[in-house]
Amino acid sequence: MVNDHMNPSVDDVMDEARKYIHDPISLTLIERAANYASVHHAGQFRRSGEPYTVHLNSVAYILATLRVGPQTIAAGFLHDVIEDCGISHDELAGEFDGEIADLVESVTKIGTLQFKGKNDPEYQAANHRKIFIAMAKDVRVIIIKLVDRLHNMRTLQYQPEASQKRIAQETLDVYAPIAHRLGISAIKNELEDLCFYYLNREEYYRIAHLVEAKKAERDANVSQMISEISEMLREHDIPHRIFGRSKHLYSIYRKMITKHKRFDEILDLLAIRIVTGTKQSCYETLGYIHAKYHPIPGRLKDYIAVPKTNMYQSLHTTIIGENARIFEVQIRTEEMDAIAERGVAAHWRYKEGSKYDARAEQKEIEDKLSWFRNLTVYSEEENENTTASEYMEALQHDVFAANVYVMTPKGRVIDLPNGATPIDFAYRIHTDVGHTAVGAIVNDAMVPLNTELHTGDVVQIKTMKGTGPSEDWLKFVKTNQARNKIRNWLTKKETENHLNRVDEGEKILADELRKRGFNPKEYMERKKLENIYKEFRVSNHTDLMYGIAVKSINPTSVCEKLTNQKAHISEQAALSRVLGKEAQHRVSKSGLVIPGIESMKMSLAHCCLPVYGEPIKGFITKTEGVKVHRIGCPNIAGAKARLIDVQWDEGDVERYYDADVNVSARDRSFLLTDIVTVVSQCKAPLESVNAAVNHDTLTSTIKMVIRVHDISHLENVIANLRKVESVIDVERTAH
Repeated sequence: MVNDHMNPSVDDVMDEARKYIHDPISLTLIERAANYASVHHAGQFRRSGEPYTVHLNSVAYILATLRVGPQTIAAGFLHDVIEDCGISHDELAGEFDGEIADLVESVTKIGTLQFKGKNDPEYQAANHRKIFIAMAKDVRVIIIKLVDRLHNMRTLQYQPEASQKRIAQETLDVYAPIAHRLGISAIKNELEDLCFYYLNREEYYRIAHLVEAKKAERDANVSQMISEISEMLREHDIPHRIFGRSKHLYSIYRKMITKHKRFDEILDLLAIRIVTGTKQSCYETLGYIHAKYHPIPGRLKDYIAVPKTNMYQSLHTTIIGENARIFEVQIRTEEMDAIAERGVAAHWRYKEGSKYDARAEQKEIEDKLSWFRNLTVYSEEENENTTASEYMEALQHDVFAANVYVMTPKGRVIDLPNGATPIDFAYRIHTDVGHTAVGAIVNDAMVPLNTELHTGDVVQIKTMKGTGPSEDWLKFVKTNQARNKIRNWLTKKETENHLNRVDEGEKILADELRKRGFNPKEYMERKKLENIYKEFRVSNHTDLMYGIAVKSINPTSVCEKLTNQKAHISEQAALSRVLGKEAQHRVSKSGLVIPGIESMKMSLAHCCLPVYGEPIKGFITKTEGVKVHRIGCPNIAGAKARLIDVQWDEGDVERYYDADVNVSARDRSFLLTDIVTVVSQCKAPLESVNAAVNHDTLTSTIKMVIRVHDISHLENVIANLRKVESVIDVERTAH
């Protein structure tokens, strides 16, 4: 596919383009781009001493062999004018059009970041991130960049040795894998062999010598096998092309290293490719070959029925020929062969007369290449808090290392890394699906959310609105995408809860000041509050109010520090204040009434948190009015003299009440998830939850504050919690 035409001229580029582009306007566009580049790069030379236009012509020529569109070839000629000639995007757009200018600018941006140094890992990661984000927006950008890098690698001998190794390593780490993922095997193979030469020249020559030493014998064996198979296919009237192929050096070296094999053990050194007309002919050819030659068990791979993620399709089989020689045979159609060589460039090759639509093509690529869809998602979700290294790590693990392929019930293929679970699957579908996941069905059977998925599984996620991810999920998810989504949700929720508690603390402090006859607006000014931060070992307003809300800071003490006045009030005065007529509202904010008393100050006791409908008693405090407790609360035992009768206000039935609930259970996976799900299903909002494991007894204690309408609602929640697997007991608590 990639022609080794040395130093092609503009005429060579045009000759190649005319093989598939016939529109005069398109051909004129390419010629104008070539002339524009020639004028603006005049006087510029490469390290080899050659005019810089040699590089531009080579890039444009290779692009033409890939059968890309005229705009892409034009951008190939122009890809360095912004960086090297000082041409602006607007100027280029005015001379050509915005599409070409955007392509050139995107190619330029890929390599222009400046960090501490080119050996700095963050520099490398940031540069690579630019590549992937650009590719996610327009795949033509990376095709131009791949071709640009290919020609630079072909002429790398003119660079200093240190630069040779750095550029070769980057090419092997980033550009060759991209070429592989895009299915452009010809570019990928050449890049890998060139990198191999510059990074490990001794091994390169050793393997090259081994290959050359066996070349004559190998060629003779392959030629004989080709003749036999070709004759057999002609007898069965199967049109075909058949030829031998040699494995490139780096792939031989990598197989020897990773699979610990000797050179003579690598099976597909003797390789034959058969290209025929239809899928049916492919399978017929396979059948005839297996009927004549003995196939090696376990070596048949059907990539036609199940294509690789880079769209590669072919039948692979390994057979034993005469004299026990082993051959790898590939069988494919002409279209499959083109895609195997040119990959994405072959599938979306330029079609005369069709108008290019970048968005439509990108959408089609996402539909054909599932990993590309994931790349797009990662790039769109990227934010300023994500470092380049974190982005690249997530991409390498979640996208490029994905080798488990599962399906949605509608047949959409989702690729995931090894060990991935239904939660990883859910977040790959959509963030909201992950956040609201409560169950999973794999191959028509309910499974735990930490079940490891395998290729071929059909996965369906059960969701429930109003739920959220559990912190337990972080223990088993495998994709960085899922992990980051869960952490972001938990952080956001924690922040929201913290802010709500700050509001609660401000209200508590304001109420305390009003009880003492002080104006909250005057005493809760930030400057006055700042003066007492040190007294309570806090550094800001948020921490002070949060401390008041969670009862780690006494609001009475804060009032005393702010007003410099201590409370001196007798029990009788307190009772008078509680039962006084000065209050304007008959019903307290807690939905409580005292028989025969029109006004009062009452609140629910935090120690036992009574809820609507259960028996209660009021306790007269010195400074906080009447505190309402559950009957039987240990904190009012023996205080009969200060107890009064109180009742729930029957007209106040829509209020929520907090309830402390403790769950004791035998520890197991997903215990917390199941408990939270039950609470949610009972429509009881969860205020807080805390779980602890006793490793000696293998039991868990889960403490929750839930919100219920009344005692019946609470009893229903407790009854359902007791039904959860491994739960031992559920009880309310009093502090």
